[in-house]
Amino acid sequence: MHLHDRIIPYLKTADLYHLARLNSQWFWVDEPLLKAFIERWRPEMHTFHMPFGECSITLQDVAYQLGLPIDGEPVSGCLTEFENLMEHGKPAWVWFCELFGELPLQSKVKQMTVCYTWFHERFRVLPADATDETVRIYARAYILMLLSSQLFADKNANRVHLRWLPYLASLDDLGRYNWGSAALAWLYRCLCRGTNRNVVNLAGPLQLLQSWIFWRFPTLRPSGFDVFGFHLASRWATFLLRNDPGDQRSVSARLSLDRLRVHDFVWEPYSSAEVGAVIHPKILADEHLGYGRPSLA
Repeated sequence: MHLHDRIIPYLKTADLYHLARLNSQWFWVDEPLLKAFIERWRPEMHTFHMPFGECSITLQDVAYQLGLPIDGEPVSGCLTEFENLMEHGKPAWVWFCELFGELPLQSKVKQMTVCYTWFHERFRVLPADATDETVRIYARAYILMLLSSQLFADKNANRVHLRWLPYLASLDDLGRYNWGSAALAWLYRCLCRGTNRNVVNLAGPLQLLQSWIFWRFPTLRPSGFDVFGFHLASRWATFLLRNDPGDQRSVSARLSLDRLRVHDFVWEPYSSAEVGAVIHPKILADEHLGYGRPSLA
């Protein structure tokens, strides 16, 4: 969805602007490589079991890679409490109509979800003469898509869940939530589910996982990506998959992980002057520096 200038202030207030900037720089994920890592994920410890020890993604990685806040009020999207989050017991679809100005076609609705295509068709381009209230509606739609498709994507990859309505109702309050911790928790949950051999499709913020791999394991990263800015995940904006057959890439990825040694893991990828020069000052705040020192045992 197009990021219009009039929507940007709402994204900045929500502390989601840096993530929104990645929309135009989102890169392909290397599924064989990610699956090779998921095969090494240990749900009981929330770590990757590597030949040299255990390692994992931390809140520090989330802040540096995606620029998300890693402190604030918790984000809860529990379905069992969904109805309790509705304003004064208001039916979800009544609230949806108030927040977005209309209801989607019934063909675009399935239980408590709406097809991505409806949002794309309805809110893709903000009218030039849009009123302030219309801008707020488009900002809600953009944020809803951002949360559903980038941070909290699930295997049902073409639908938006209404669990986010309570947050969108007050755009001015979105910035008080800990989006970074919520995204990391969702990634952990998706990794745990991915260890089930019956699970086929990958889910979660996979670009975060892949960027973490490239930053932490130089021998696994593609060549020619020496220039970077903030966010650090945008470094791989032009990354494309090789044309090798999928089975061949899966075998190659597993072998590459089998051969890793402790010197192949970068303990502090964010300590260089080059990284410090591009990181947003808010990420470098003292209260954030203690989060997520490299996890390796």
